[in-house]
Amino acid sequence: MNDESILSSIKGLTADSRMVRPGVLFAALPGKRVDGRDFIKEAILNGTTLILAPEGTEQPEGDVTLITDPDPRRRFALLAAKFYKLQPETTVAVTGTNGKTSTVTFAAQIWDALGYNSASLGTLGVISRLLMKKGLLTTPDPVSLQAELADLAAAGITHLGMEASSIGIEQRRLDGVRLSAAAFTNLTQDHLDYHGDMESYFQAKRRLFFSLLPSDKTSAVYVDDDYGARLAADLKKAGRKVVTFGHNGTEIKLVSQTPTVSGQILNVHAFGDNFSINMPLPGLFQGLNALCAAALVLACDRNLKFADVVPHLEALHGVPGRCQLVPGHPKGAAVYVDYAHTPAGLEFVLNALRPHTSGKLVCVFGAGGDRDKSKRPLMGAAVARLADVGIVTDDNPRSENPAVIRSEILPAIPNAKEIGDRHEAIRSAIADLQSGDVLVIAGKGHETGQIIRDVVHPFDDVEEAKVAINAL
Repeated sequence: MNDESILSSIKGLTADSRMVRPGVLFAALPGKRVDGRDFIKEAILNGTTLILAPEGTEQPEGDVTLITDPDPRRRFALLAAKFYKLQPETTVAVTGTNGKTSTVTFAAQIWDALGYNSASLGTLGVISRLLMKKGLLTTPDPVSLQAELADLAAAGITHLGMEASSIGIEQRRLDGVRLSAAAFTNLTQDHLDYHGDMESYFQAKRRLFFSLLPSDKTSAVYVDDDYGARLAADLKKAGRKVVTFGHNGTEIKLVSQTPTVSGQILNVHAFGDNFSINMPLPGLFQGLNALCAAALVLACDRNLKFADVVPHLEALHGVPGRCQLVPGHPKGAAVYVDYAHTPAGLEFVLNALRPHTSGKLVCVFGAGGDRDKSKRPLMGAAVARLADVGIVTDDNPRSENPAVIRSEILPAIPNAKEIGDRHEAIRSAIADLQSGDVLVIAGKGHETGQIIRDVVHPFDDVEEAKVAINAL
């Protein structure tokens, strides 16, 4: 049964048997935790007569058409794209351990400044001048994603920057998205509880550039990262178009970075010319994310020059929960909230804020439960090496004992304070700050909840910081 026949006979499609209704195709997809084939009977009871499943699936009883495919996840995503049809004219995807959210948001801001109707899609949901929606997943499931793309296009969005998680790429959620360009920001330890090892993690991200991005489109790759340098070499060897950026970049070379009171100055050699960019955001990593966004914007419009985007780089505003300043400390100390929740993420933000610190650099952080345990001591070691004061607290312990999680961090940072209650940890850190000190509250960023067991308790690091500052 070909896709056209399938689409002409359905009213919708889903991989959730509970959402099945008569006329809705059920995709019985195997997963790491559950196997959709176990729910075929439930889907039939709910009214489906059309089932997509892996090859080798046994024909169900009753008046049911079974479609098998060697890669059912990809087939499901492609069907979803054809079912919803509409997508923004220009869509770029950004993958990497860190920097995805900032990069797609910066790209959307540049497009807005150039006069387009743009949006970003990812961890923060949908952000646009035309509409706003909160999000939960970095990369939604194929049906939700394609429905969202269709809604955005119908609302007049022509340019979209979207995050592409490694899990989303591997699970074929982006298959069917018509991409105009793609970017790689970096690769550091994360999600090994899912991928198993760094090579598998890299291969998942590599798929974006070799399987999803059309061969005639351009990739933007950060080549100061070892995996990025490897990816760029692979793309060039395959004859693909590549824009490399970073200190080792060829097309966009960061010559130097100078921190300022309110941001940074980037000296850049781009496409044969020299530029001095006065960015209003602190932190080298934010500067690199901005250069990545510029590369993506240029990759989608051959008529644009780097000089055309420089004024818009100098007008960028920050992303919620990404090196977000919480002002007002009575002693003039700086308080930042950041999403850093990996060893490299902590390194990025602490290195970025050290030049802005004349006193002590303080970091409040923890590690999530039910996630890669091996990164916990690495996070502690990063803070021990780069901060003057570390405070180990709780950060979404989920089903694990939070005291055990902290005990797996503390040996790597023996001089740290242990304050399990995150509210108290933030209050204590802010109360102790002096003039010239900088505090980084790391881990949750934009999140507004603390997950304990299976309950999400309201908790917002930014609001907690404001309350603690006001209490002084």
